[in-house]
Amino acid sequence: MLVDRRRAAATGPAFARGLWRIAAADVSSGNRVGLLRDGPATFDAMCAAIDAAETTVVLEAYIFRSDEAGHRIGDALIAAASRGVQVRVLSDWIGMRGMQSSFIASLKEAGIQHRAFNPPGLRAWFGLIPRDHRKLLVCDSTVGITGGVGIGNEWLTGKRKRRRSQWRDTAVRIQGPAAGDMQQAVDTMWERALKRERRGMHRLTRRAARGAHLDPSTAAPALVGIIEGEPLRMRVARALQMQAISAERSIWIANAYFVPSPSEVESLLGAARDGVDVRILVPARNDHPWVSFLTRRYYRRLLTNGVRIWEWKGTMMHAKTSVVDGRWVRVGSTDFNPLGVGINYELDAVIEDATLGAEAEAMFLADLEESREITMRSRLIRQ
Repeated sequence: MLVDRRRAAATGPAFARGLWRIAAADVSSGNRVGLLRDGPATFDAMCAAIDAAETTVVLEAYIFRSDEAGHRIGDALIAAASRGVQVRVLSDWIGMRGMQSSFIASLKEAGIQHRAFNPPGLRAWFGLIPRDHRKLLVCDSTVGITGGVGIGNEWLTGKRKRRRSQWRDTAVRIQGPAAGDMQQAVDTMWERALKRERRGMHRLTRRAARGAHLDPSTAAPALVGIIEGEPLRMRVARALQMQAISAERSIWIANAYFVPSPSEVESLLGAARDGVDVRILVPARNDHPWVSFLTRRYYRRLLTNGVRIWEWKGTMMHAKTSVVDGRWVRVGSTDFNPLGVGINYELDAVIEDATLGAEAEAMFLADLEESREITMRSRLIRQ
């Protein structure tokens, strides 16, 4: 009887209604989605979308460098602007440090509008926080690409001078109504960058939930909810907790900077103790080594409660993804740490689709083949 009730709940509108209630995320159906593995595939998809754009292109990028990767995307944007497409670029002031002024000038000369988010100044926290940590591209409000991939050569060749290799990362291409939600998210951040919108003002007007009634058993796939992470909202953390409650078989998470809150840890431990296969993949070598030190402080508690942990053996694993029960997939910019969950502006696509879920699981298992499992006997475990 309990199993039957669980199956009934899984085929109802709980996914869409839950995302609205805990994360203010509208859900749409009839989207075409596809995973993009690593930087080259993501840059190819971005350039193809820009080249096909007819009216608008908006790029919101935390990391945007004036290197080989940056010039490739910049050239595509300039070409779009030259054929009459309205192009806007929003980059974070911290993330664009080191960008050549001549590169920005070339964008502006081509008619591209550019804004830098939250430069330093005499205001709260001197402008150091919050940051715009999002990575997304939207073309014609119909095609969107988001994930963890920044625009820089580390996603092509890595950062080390010797034995360099590209960073491991994941993005998702979405074609359909959800791209319109991504467009709205960029528009809101653009207004914030121009100081014409206070955080949360667009939420004060009463609005009905859109798509909360959608039932995955009858609605056209894929169902996609766009979660806009905002300071102190904790939306992605609550979405993880909702999935941990609903998970029956598995919760697999890949995260570059994994320093979870006590409530996030409890949700994963509770699922593992209840028989759910909980796996976490993190980098063995991190571009911020102190983050790995903090991550490893969690290992003992996680392992003793049944959570399995792997460390990626490559140069850097930068993905921010999860797949639950082979049907819920999250791809976005949010890391499970205080900055990602509670301070910065982030954006994540949460997708319910069995086909994409199977693809995400296969990708995760392939990553584990390139990783080392951590056990209680590992020398990395802190006593």
